Amino acid sequence: MSDQTPQQPDAPHAATPDFDAMTRDIAEVPAVEVITTVAVHLMSSAAVNLGLAEEGEAHKDLDEARKLIQALAGLVTASATEIGSYHAAPLRDGLKSLQLAFREASVVPDEPGQGPGEKYTGPVHG
Repeated sequence: MSDQTPQQPDAPHAATPDFDAMTRDIAEVPAVEVITTVAVHLMSSAAVNLGLAEEGEAHKDLDEARKLIQALAGLVTASATEIGSYHAAPLRDGLKSLQLAFREASVVPDEPGQGPGEKYTGPVHG
């Protein structure tokens, strides 16, 4: 037996991806894009934790959903003036939908104004 490891034949250089060229420098990403991307990730994760995804009950965790909705509400409220109505309005709509879904999913709903994110948005009513 030999202690040598088998050598792979040299692959053409062109087949190797140029990761430097593929990497987008974060400094080039506009703030509105970063904010909306983070908001969408928070929304998606909250929806899964509310049981709104396929096989929803298997992933339902209202404690986690509350934290995510609270963080989303803070982000949307704090950034709304910076990102403008065009971007903020759909985020607010998504946030309200999640807040209402949380209230519906709760066995004992929070008092109006006490639900996740409502300290930033005010009471949410259907």
